[in-house]
Amino acid sequence: MGNNRIRPVKHALSALVFLLTFSSQVDAQKPQIKYEIEAQAIGTTKNVVPFWMRSNQFGSIPLSGASAAFIGRAYKDYEKSKRIDWGFGLEGRANAGKGSNLQLIDAYAKVKLGIFQFKAGRTRDVMGLNGDTVLSSGNFALSGNAAGVPKLELSIPEYYRVPVFGGLFSVKGNFVHGWLGRTQILDSISPTSKITYYINDRRPKSYFHQKSLYFRLGKADWKLELYGGFNHQVFWGNEQAAYGSNFKLSPAETFFYVVTGKGYGTKGVPTSKIGNQLGSIDLGLAYNFNAVKVMVYRQSFYDVGALSRLGNINDGLNGISFENKKYEDNTSAFVWKKALFELFYSKDQAGYPWSTFTKSGDEDYYNNFYYVKGWSYNGLGLGNPLITPRHDARSGQAIKNADYFINNRVVALHAGLSGRLYGWNFMTKLSYSKNYGTFGTSIYGSSTGHIRNPQTKNIFKPVEQFSFYLESTKKLKNGYSAGFATALDQGKLLNNSLGLILKLKKEFQ
Repeated sequence: MGNNRIRPVKHALSALVFLLTFSSQVDAQKPQIKYEIEAQAIGTTKNVVPFWMRSNQFGSIPLSGASAAFIGRAYKDYEKSKRIDWGFGLEGRANAGKGSNLQLIDAYAKVKLGIFQFKAGRTRDVMGLNGDTVLSSGNFALSGNAAGVPKLELSIPEYYRVPVFGGLFSVKGNFVHGWLGRTQILDSISPTSKITYYINDRRPKSYFHQKSLYFRLGKADWKLELYGGFNHQVFWGNEQAAYGSNFKLSPAETFFYVVTGKGYGTKGVPTSKIGNQLGSIDLGLAYNFNAVKVMVYRQSFYDVGALSRLGNINDGLNGISFENKKYEDNTSAFVWKKALFELFYSKDQAGYPWSTFTKSGDEDYYNNFYYVKGWSYNGLGLGNPLITPRHDARSGQAIKNADYFINNRVVALHAGLSGRLYGWNFMTKLSYSKNYGTFGTSIYGSSTGHIRNPQTKNIFKPVEQFSFYLESTKKLKNGYSAGFATALDQGKLLNNSLGLILKLKKEFQ
């Protein structure tokens, strides 16, 4: 994609500089800073970058066709033995080919104070419970598909075992305030059916709110662990621009409504939650066998309210993962590390005429009448990439003009495997999906409450799609490593394509 806009980062720069200044006082010893430089030679067919070569890459996307990329990284992680420590990360990518661009992937500083962490900047973060964030098709809320939203975050990043009941309960969570920059919203919103033009040069600033809370049940010596929790994300901050003087809440009151998810309405402002709110409620179970750890997990989606009445309970990300606990000790020519299998289902959305009634109608995942580009950042979807934005889909399919994501009714099988083969570390993913567009391009039509707009024309024709990815690296001498990645798309949702990346990396400190 084009340049990642870095102007919102300035809002977090003062906090980042403070953290770096503070960190120099925390540890007088010479920090162990690691550096990496990487060069890539890339080729793709039909001027299309294949799906898994560009998806869940935190915005680090190569150009289509023949191109080259140069990546630089510098980072410092925490030392496990220290209760007070600091770290930072910087990563940038330069692409050169038929065009050129610069991408800022990481730019953050962090401080650890016991179980707590404070972090500022742009980071590679995901949100949701699954078996492996690399092998997974992607979390519903944040999958790592787009670059991170610049933010300030206070968190308990790792499960903390609460020192009561013999350590039976563990907890982790976070609270975030971020800056989206200027986003495109409707020029004005009124209780009438008339919707006026989009804001262009006058686009107001938007903000990002996130919080999560997850629990783990199980003592340290138990083989069985139970997981449960939720995450909540909001785009907000444009209310005065959209509603004008009709919107009566102060900034502090607005923030309270955002954090609590409380609905607001008054004359000229239809009652609704403020901004674009979505997330997932997650459950999981893990069992530690002697040689393998097995985890089963489920993410249930919410976007506009159907989950509170179990109207869209059929939808979700369901998965099982297997982790080889003997991987590091196994010297065989082939040894697997992790395996993962998922079913991603988002076809229901409480959108059928026979579905449980909700005032908000079908969920229409990731689309939003208020934010023109829905659940996206810098043009890339923030959530699971199997839900398709219009610019990624093959031309000729039915599209509802107001939708940024033109295919959010998906049934997909996904598998991932990582391991080692003759000294080469590898990771592979493959996905098969059947895609049904949106309810707005179905015979049932989109819905709001009892209002339904059935379609007889502009119907999305269900299509199948297969996507494959394989990457492998091998360590060489003197901090060098070499590798490759290849990807293939075949089907009728995306443009068929094949891609190959050759990589050479140098690590030093």
